[in-house]
Amino acid sequence: MTETDGPLVETRGVAKSFSGVEVLHGIDLDLRAGEVHALLGENGAGKSTYAKILAGVHRPTRGEVTLAGQPVSIGSPLEAQRLGVTLIHQEPLSFPHLTVAENLFVGGEDTGVLGRVPWRRMAAEAERLIGALGVTIDPQAVMAGLSIADQQMVEIARALASDTRLIIMDEPTAPLTPREVATLFDIVRRLKAEGRAIVFISHRLEEVRALCDRVTVFRDGALISTAPVADLTDDDIIRLMIGRPLQEYLHKEVASLGDEALSVSGLTRGGAFADVSFSLRKGEVLGVAGLVGAGRTDVARAIFGIAPAEAGEIRIHGKPTTIAEPDDAIAHRIAYVPEDRAIAGIFRTLPVDQNITAAAPRSIGAGPFISPRREREIAADAIDRLSIRLASVHQPIGELSGGNQQKAILARWLLTDPEILILDEPTRGIDVGVKAEFYDRINQLAAEGRAVLLISSDLPELLTLADRILVMSEGRLTGEFSRAEADQEKIMQAAVPRSAA
Repeated sequence: MTETDGPLVETRGVAKSFSGVEVLHGIDLDLRAGEVHALLGENGAGKSTYAKILAGVHRPTRGEVTLAGQPVSIGSPLEAQRLGVTLIHQEPLSFPHLTVAENLFVGGEDTGVLGRVPWRRMAAEAERLIGALGVTIDPQAVMAGLSIADQQMVEIARALASDTRLIIMDEPTAPLTPREVATLFDIVRRLKAEGRAIVFISHRLEEVRALCDRVTVFRDGALISTAPVADLTDDDIIRLMIGRPLQEYLHKEVASLGDEALSVSGLTRGGAFADVSFSLRKGEVLGVAGLVGAGRTDVARAIFGIAPAEAGEIRIHGKPTTIAEPDDAIAHRIAYVPEDRAIAGIFRTLPVDQNITAAAPRSIGAGPFISPRREREIAADAIDRLSIRLASVHQPIGELSGGNQQKAILARWLLTDPEILILDEPTRGIDVGVKAEFYDRINQLAAEGRAVLLISSDLPELLTLADRILVMSEGRLTGEFSRAEADQEKIMQAAVPRSAA
């Protein structure tokens, strides 16, 4: 670790309230140059709120922030950038209709005397920055056409483009492949060696151990502990985060399977997936594993009618079914929780109650006549059942933590009383405590006789929850394992493309 004369950033008594409710309570913390500092805690513990205060997204209700020993008031993200603070968000945030190069330099273009943007030089610099990450992304590609993983890499490159002293990474590895994670870690270590301070927010303890020097744990908006990573076991960290051993909440009942709920045969969509066939029974959790870009999400979107297959057949309860759009899927009691919740899962600026009832408008009124009271009652019941943490049902859902947003999305679809649930990376970017709650909920849904298609990049998660596991690689099914025969090595052997094996 690089030694410094003092902390690069200090916060003293920093607190934040939303709608009169204090969610962050008097945080005293120092961040050092040449250090990777892990920030851990359950969703809703205050990690992202604290990060957004440092990045100028939120102003603290009270407290002081100092940078290199000088008090600072960080009133906006632009002010934070000027001070050398960059936040890489948990969900990729970009201008979707601009190119990669334009996203890298938006707001900081070096124009000439006539106000002309040096497009050629900007593209060359974008290519250099992207190349430094060890990935291949066309600087002229439009952001909307990139995968989530590539969008995340562009955000990281954008941080490298500015003279940052403090880089805050909020779940940066969630959408990345193991190879991309390794590349990111190499970059973080290089930035650390250059004397920059890194705040690393993650729910993956193996990443924290591989990369971080110290760890700070938040719980319920308060700072619980700060210690060297080497001084804490994983069990220590989990107990600090959730106040209880995680093992008590991880269990899987023996499945009682019913009739076939869903089957697909020869499902094909050009450039995405080909000849995909499988069946899913009532009461079954069918896992789908694979690397990023394997086609898992494309298959889910096809079944739900977002991007329908061009060939093949879908059967619901044994009957051939045409699903041309999501309304068709909903009519057949199919629900879909997407992987990119910030883009496709929530209506960020709308209140929580409206987000929860969005998929079941008939539950709150008839035609154009909506009962606000009924909407509040239904939302409040769902919030209570799923233990969603928030200040008010009127709070914009974008202000909630990622885990609580995910709970709200699940609550929305449960209002439709689905028989088939497609869950695409449902625990990506959420903490171990909320993850345990999701595991119990998924088991409960299956026990009720619902059919669950679970797409996940977390192999221990699939091995914990799934009754069977399918594996996809390069748009095709390459493996199927029963619960008894599945293990991580077999799944990875099936998931790695033959050309890369």
